[in-house]
Amino acid sequence: MPGASAESRRVKTLNANWTPDDGGDGQFGLMIVTDDDQVHTVIASPASVSAVVALSQADAVLAWDPTNRTLIAANIVGTMPWTTKDPSA
Repeated sequence: MPGASAESRRVKTLNANWTPDDGGDGQFGLMIVTDDDQVHTVIASPASVSAVVALSQADAVLAWDPTNRTLIAANIVGTMPWTTKDPSA
């Protein structure tokens, strides 16, 4: 993937857990499972989780870069060539 580390993989499963706090917005934990069945967890704000959920509902292809701890959203507009390959290959 352009701009990503060699360890970047497509996201297969994305889950969110929310923990409330006293009088605040609480905190989210995201569980990201990549196509190689590796499980990654990150802490995220409610606002950032809103954006991630919106991207996951779009026709975007999500990938996780564990080296840079970066969630990559491809194909928001147009199509990246690496996303047309069979992910199971």
